[in-house]
Amino acid sequence: MEIIDLNEEQVEDIEMRLSSFDENYITYKMGGYIQIGVEDKGKLIAGLDACITAFKILYVSTVFVDEEYRRRGIGAQLICEMEKRAAAMGINTIRLDTFDWQGKEFYDALGYQCVGCYENAEDGYSEYFLLKRIN
Repeated sequence: MEIIDLNEEQVEDIEMRLSSFDENYITYKMGGYIQIGVEDKGKLIAGLDACITAFKILYVSTVFVDEEYRRRGIGAQLICEMEKRAAAMGINTIRLDTFDWQGKEFYDALGYQCVGCYENAEDGYSEYFLLKRIN
């Protein structure tokens, strides 16, 4: 046996094998995305990207508001709209992660619960994992 670098075809093969294994535990399939933004006079100033994963979970990968528009409730409006759309899609759990400089307090204020974290003192950051149940 030896460790090798995988090519694209091999990565797809491994991912398919994992999906087949997971089907023994995930008895239903959901898919989709919530990708929304905010424009001001035709300029994109904020956006959110999230995808549905297993077990009716929505994973939020990106939330961003341009610096000059922050602290005006725009991020909260995006989250609120995302939660509304997620509930309509049958989602019951939203998960995300954030670094210490990004906005843990923002998510705390919106009812997200920190379910895990770690600190990397050597590299100077902490990361938080948050959940919110909806529906």
